[in-house]
Amino acid sequence: MPPESPGVLPGGFFVAMLPQDPSTEPPQAEGDDAVTRPDPADVAHPRRIRSFVRRAGRTSTGQQRAIDELGPQLIVPYAPQPLDWAAAFGRTAPSILEIGFGMGETTAHIAQLRSQDNFLGCEVHEPGMGALLKLAGEREIGNVRIIQHDAVEVVAHMLTEGCLDGVHIFFPDPWHKKRHNKRRLVQPPLVKLLASRLKVGGYIHCATDWEEYAHQMVEVLAGEPALENTSSAADGFAERPDYRPVTKFEKRGLRLGHGVWDVVFRKRA
Repeated sequence: MPPESPGVLPGGFFVAMLPQDPSTEPPQAEGDDAVTRPDPADVAHPRRIRSFVRRAGRTSTGQQRAIDELGPQLIVPYAPQPLDWAAAFGRTAPSILEIGFGMGETTAHIAQLRSQDNFLGCEVHEPGMGALLKLAGEREIGNVRIIQHDAVEVVAHMLTEGCLDGVHIFFPDPWHKKRHNKRRLVQPPLVKLLASRLKVGGYIHCATDWEEYAHQMVEVLAGEPALENTSSAADGFAERPDYRPVTKFEKRGLRLGHGVWDVVFRKRA
């Protein structure tokens, strides 16, 4: 299957937006399917990396019904202009961005638990969108909105500076082969962009089950001058915040001795 177009950061930096929650998603295609192609002449960097493919999966009848019935209310169309949060959610409240929510179970749980906050989820996988909308309908969750678009472009073109109270990036694809590490989502240019969209005191919360990637997350976030680690632990990892549920995949991994690492940084005053 041909790769998707990547997001574009200011300055011509290209990076993929689509992390996956391994508790809910089918396996991601390996990076050998990704290709590099020349950029247009007006792009600062000579090459761009296409680092994800749209995941295969059939939208179920229930998911499609949720898209048809709740989509007009809860799906926000992408537009390269500032998002009106109050209009999108029908209220003014703390704003949280989630990049890649998989099948939406974690997002639904957190949104229900933190009903005082607004949650904007970016996901291109249609069955995942339908699954989250279905959960929102079943649980009467009204504080979730979805954009089916590259999250990097959403951040760059729809979110204004200082508009976010938090960012969630849970279980992004680890691209575990060393030669593919450059395709990982958590990279300095994206973190710098996200930090610019955070309010003072706003946070970035990442979680991964790949230890080497967890250390990279700490290193990259610590390298952004606008951010500070909320953890005083020597390794930089945070305790899992109470709002992030333990997924079925995570429980199974923990029983097998696998780890999960949370990384939480806040924007400095």
